[in-house]
Amino acid sequence: MAMDDLSWFVAHTRPRREKKLKQFCEGESISATLPCYRTVHKYRGKTAVFAKPLFPGYVFLQIGPEQRPKVIQNEHVAALLVIHDQGLFVRQLGEVLKALETNLEVFLAPDIGTGARVRVKSGPLRGMEGSVERRYGMTTVLLRLDFIGQAAAVKLPADALELI
Repeated sequence: MAMDDLSWFVAHTRPRREKKLKQFCEGESISATLPCYRTVHKYRGKTAVFAKPLFPGYVFLQIGPEQRPKVIQNEHVAALLVIHDQGLFVRQLGEVLKALETNLEVFLAPDIGTGARVRVKSGPLRGMEGSVERRYGMTTVLLRLDFIGQAAAVKLPADALELI
């Protein structure tokens, strides 16, 4: 297949299926890009390094017209999104991949600002709703939880929250 016949698409995956879709694409000779960052966790004195998707729920595919049905019908794909400005996308994806090649810490910056209404999506406060009172850098949020006419504030990681 000629490179001119290939176009970039964004595959919106089903929850936590990014790596499975990438494996499927590799097996089908489909060009798939899944930018990941490294995260380190310590468990009972042992250190484990994980590669987590920088853009959870998305895999970037460069495919031809005859490969689209195979991708769309895949069990890991929820939707296939069209990229209208291919040149801009290629430039921006290249910049992200270049940043990931450095030793700098790269992670998705949540779009959760002061005053935003959010829901806690993980951890012991899962399901609770509140408003963001303050941000501490890119990773920590002071969340105000209002209940029984009183308010309590708790510091939480920004990636444990979702906008509502």
